[in-house]
Parts: sequence; C-alpha cells; structure tokens
Amino acid sequence: MKSAYCIAFSRFFMLLSAGLCAFLFTFSAWSNPHEFLLDNGLKLIVKEDHRAPVVVSQIWYKVGSIDEVNGLTGVAHVLEHMMFKGTEKFPGGEFSRKIAAAGGRENAFTSYDYTGYYQQLHKNSLPMAMELESDRMRNVVLTEEEFSKEIKVVMEERRLRTDDQPRALLFEKMMAMAFQSHPYKNPIIGWMDDLENMRVEDAKDWYNRWYAPNNAILVVVGDVDAKAVYHLAQQNYGAIKTSNVPLLNARKPQVEPVQQGTKRIIVKAPAELPYLIMSYHVPSIKNTASDWEPYALEVLEGILDGYASARLNKTLVREDQIANSADASYSAISRGPSMFFLSAVPRIGKTIEELEQALRDEIEKIIKLGVTEEELVRVKAQVIAGHVYQRDSIFSQAMQIGRFESTGLSYRDIDVLLEKIKMVSTEQIREVAKKYLIEDNLTVAVLDPQPLDQKKPATIPSGLRH
Repeated sequence: MKSAYCIAFSRFFMLLSAGLCAFLFTFSAWSNPHEFLLDNGLKLIVKEDHRAPVVVSQIWYKVGSIDEVNGLTGVAHVLEHMMFKGTEKFPGGEFSRKIAAAGGRENAFTSYDYTGYYQQLHKNSLPMAMELESDRMRNVVLTEEEFSKEIKVVMEERRLRTDDQPRALLFEKMMAMAFQSHPYKNPIIGWMDDLENMRVEDAKDWYNRWYAPNNAILVVVGDVDAKAVYHLAQQNYGAIKTSNVPLLNARKPQVEPVQQGTKRIIVKAPAELPYLIMSYHVPSIKNTASDWEPYALEVLEGILDGYASARLNKTLVREDQIANSADASYSAISRGPSMFFLSAVPRIGKTIEELEQALRDEIEKIIKLGVTEEELVRVKAQVIAGHVYQRDSIFSQAMQIGRFESTGLSYRDIDVLLEKIKMVSTEQIREVAKKYLIEDNLTVAVLDPQPLDQKKPATIPSGLRH
C-alpha cells in the first residue's frame, strides 16, 4: 500500500506536469508561423525563432513510396540519392561542399508519404542554401554513369539496414502481409528485384512528374524575418514553372480492404533472441476537428508505453518478468491508414506464445477495466509534453510543420491536436481498444532466431549519406 507521502507526491507530480504542459501549450499560441503562396503554387511557411542566429530550411515534396507503382518500388528513395549528384550550375558534390564550408549540415529523407531535403546553418547563409536547393528542384543532371553507381549504393544500403537486420527484416515482411493492396505493403527502400532492374529513365520520369513548386512546401524556421524570407523565396523559386501534378486530395484513393481474420508469419533469420510484433489496423487523422479515435489511440499508446511505469514495462518486464523489453507505437499522422504496434522480446526461458498472451492480457485489461483518471491525467500530460517539447528545437519545429503539411493536414492543426488529446476520456480509450485491437485487425509476426554463424558480415556502402 502506498504511503500518504507517496500519494501526495504523485498528485503533486500530476498537477505539476499538467500545469507545465498547460503553460507550454499557452506559450505555443504566441508562436508565429507565417504562410505565403507563390504564383507558381509553392507554399512557404516561416516560423521566426530568435533564440540563436541559426536557421533550418526544408523543402518537402508531397510524394513518397505511397505513390509508387508495382515494379518501381524504391524509386522515390533512389531519386533522393540522385538529387545530390549536381546540376550544371553546381556540378558534382559542390552543393555539399558549399554547405560544409559554411559550417552547416544537410541531408534528406524519404518516407511512405513524402520526400524532404534540408539544411541547417547560420542565418547569414540562408540565401546560399536557398539558391542551391531551388536550383536542383528542376535542374538536376541525371546520367546513366552516376545512376549505375548510386543504385549499387542503395542496394547495399538495403542489405545493410534490412536484409542483415533481423528485426527490420521481420517488420518489412510483416507490413507486406498486413497490407493486402495498399502501397504501405512495399518497403520505402524498395524490393531488391525492383532495384536491380531500375533504370535512370525511371528516376527521370519520377523527377519530372513530382518535383515541382506546386507539389512542394518550403519550411524555414529560425532567426529570420518572415517577409525577407518570402522575398528570398520569390527570388529563387518564383521563376520555376508550375507542373501538372495532381493535388493530394485529387489522387486516386488507395483504400485497404477490410481484414477478415488474423494473419501470421514466421521469419527465420540469424539472431540472438526471438522477437514478436503484433500489428493492428487503425485509423489516422483525416479531420483534426471532428476525429477523436486517433487521439484516443495516441493516449492508449502512452498508457502502454512511453515512460518507466507504463503498463507494458511495469507488468511484462518488471513484475511478471516475461519480457526483456516490451513496446507500443502508433502514428496518428499519415496519408494512408495507420497501424498500432505491440512488440516484445521474451526473457530467457519464456516462449513467444507466453509473450503474445501477456500482451493480449494487457489489452483485455484495458477493455474490461479501463484506465483510472489518475493514470489518464498523468499520461495525457506526458503525451502532450512530448509534442510540445519538440518546439525546443528549430529543426523539430520545421519537421513538425512539414510533416503536417505534406500529409494533407495544416500546421495550424498542431495546436488542435494538443487540445484534442487533452479531451480524451477513459471511456474513449476503452472504445478504441475494443473496436480496433481485435483478431480481425491483427497480424502477428515472429522472428525465429537462427545460428549467428549463418550471418554474413555487413559492409557500409561507400557514399551512404544517412
């Protein structure tokens, strides 16, 4: 039984956390994103943050592996690599050399839903960075010679990060089974056969179709003046012509058929320990104002995981000692449907079957008994704080804005999301668990560990950027 001191301290912590989050949430209302739209359709969002003389500039293209067709998986990511190969104005590796010489850093990322490129550097170097980035929006030189080199780098990256990583391999095969028709079934890096048969013309076609100002969002965060950034963007991007790119809401709908029973897969790979993933089909946010289920699912994720005393760690790891580790994960923001994941590693002497049953028991407890108001207050404070603390970093601020904008939402929805999380009730958590964490939505993936002497030594591919 808890002492009066412990109970009092627990309540004080909850009030402190809730108060801190309320303060940070109120403070966020003073933030200042400025939105502009160039004549060619490029959206510019500037957020001034004058705490340090630093700026982050990101260009987000509203295209990712979700837009790929069968036989061309991985082309979005391959083009991301090729974008560093230079233009006539800035050939070879001059882009990266200029950024490095200015003391900055730059890289890129490809996801299911979008592709992005960024630079972080001193504010005085923003004109140079924007000149470089705008130039390669339409002027990248894609040659057969460079493509033949880079596609080998991508294939080796796939071997290093997926084929030779048993948990990543399990996740890839689980996604391929969980989704029947939706493009999320394909890996972002692409299937090896598609990479082996890809041509430079495929990358050119992708570039010409999707890389255009009216399919892009320019996000600038840092010690800048919004109007000055607008004039700078107009100067660098304004002359680039609009392309015939379909808007997100005008692209062909890609609806995943309803699953009609539990799916199971066992993957054999060299590994030390077994690994279990249980994935459930769940919704993502489509309308920030009217949706409520994604917010309840996000709080449910926090109930199960996310802090030291969360249920999975407390019960499976510390008390029952069934698992070495146990996790839950969910993303409410995506262009397509989302998944709610439970994953765990069994403790030595425990079976995968015991582990799966233990995870099921935790879900059943929530469905039958719900969560306490005390637990809900604490978890909501932590979930909200996790979102708000992203604003401590100008890079994270830019990422948050770009991610919302490139998935069909608005940067204005960031504060709406926080407000909606605050409104989640204990009954709503039970409802989403009862509705979505069911057999007909479930795919179970198990890693069957094989002797480690079967594993080939991995080599880091030359030219791998990230």
